[in-house]
Amino acid sequence: MPRSLHHSLIAFALGLVVVGGLASAPANATDAGITWTSETAAENNDWLSVAYGSGLFVAVTYTGTNRVMTSPDGITWTSRTAATNNRWRSVTYGNGLFVAVSDSGEGTINNRVMTSPDGITWTAQTAAANNTWNAVTYGNGVFVAVSTSFPGTINDQVMTSPDGITWTAQTAASNNDWYSVAYGNGLFVAVSLSGAGNRVMTSPDGVTWTSRASAVDNDWRYVTYGGGTFVAVSDTGAGNRVMTSPDGITWSAQTPAADNRWRSVTYGGGLFVAVSDSAQGTISDRVMTSPDGITWTARTAASNNDWYSVTYGNGVFAAVGTSGTSRVMISSAVNSPVLDPSQWTTHYQALPMPESDSCTDISAAENQFAAYGANVTGGWVRAWEPWVNDGSGGWACRRNLVNTGGTNWIIAN
Repeated sequence: MPRSLHHSLIAFALGLVVVGGLASAPANATDAGITWTSETAAENNDWLSVAYGSGLFVAVTYTGTNRVMTSPDGITWTSRTAATNNRWRSVTYGNGLFVAVSDSGEGTINNRVMTSPDGITWTAQTAAANNTWNAVTYGNGVFVAVSTSFPGTINDQVMTSPDGITWTAQTAASNNDWYSVAYGNGLFVAVSLSGAGNRVMTSPDGVTWTSRASAVDNDWRYVTYGGGTFVAVSDTGAGNRVMTSPDGITWSAQTPAADNRWRSVTYGGGLFVAVSDSAQGTISDRVMTSPDGITWTARTAASNNDWYSVTYGNGVFAAVGTSGTSRVMISSAVNSPVLDPSQWTTHYQALPMPESDSCTDISAAENQFAAYGANVTGGWVRAWEPWVNDGSGGWACRRNLVNTGGTNWIIAN
């Protein structure tokens, strides 16, 4: 068979994606959430919540000297000084601002909220009430936080703010222990640990709330929204520790991958991901994933830690926990390219071939990309090539190759 022809590639001819002027092989985003890797937290604190915004992961804790840490990629973390050493329970991002809430404040309301424009420098803000604030979210131009029934009352178990700085108490739908709140499809949805048939409440604006019946009266720890579905997870119940809703109003119980103490759930890259602590289950089911919130698959965590929060940003799931030597784990698309021109090279390979040839009898020698010391098999397709036969054109078997570093080549047709 005639020799192979090699050409430098124009990105669109490969069907590649061009990012920052560099060509890269398309990544399989569904790989994110499946395989997890341990990372070292900035400090071994009890990290309770993590959020992503403006290119930065931000986590908060209720222990330690530095109660905030940040990371641009989920791998390298840096300690930051919180506005006060409160028990910070939840952090979110919205409208260019990180906002965190706490369940303590040295006996005052003056510092149970803190805000930061960059995740690095934090400022204490006055909460609407001296409550145990468990969760905060952002949606429709409003920050909304929820709290438990003690020491608050039904009249101040919710607070709202247009800017994260000035907060107003709002009346909850019922005097429950509200533990998590999310926003999606024009609606705020909160879930609670207590109540009889009313462990969900909804609001279009964070001000007026309506009780909704949960699928079952479990201790609902976290709620999120993604892919047109609200998903809540629980740490109690038998075979029903997940519930879903298309509208936040009508809820259906779902079977989790395991009856673990599920602490958090998020959505990203077309996938729901939930994490649990180590009180139940094993490392092999400490994480579970679902494309729709209904069918769940157990995944192996990076370590058998108490995982308390998970978020998604820039193609990466990042989870934080309260135990273990590595209190962060991340999961990203395993085939994501390294956009570095010193590592990535794209080439086009064509073998002149009669039109009748099926491109299935390529020899081992021809699969060998000798100039680069690599051997990749397959990927050949039939096409008309104008530069075959001295430019007059002819049929050829062709394939597109991408070098991911060293002698590692992959097919990228």
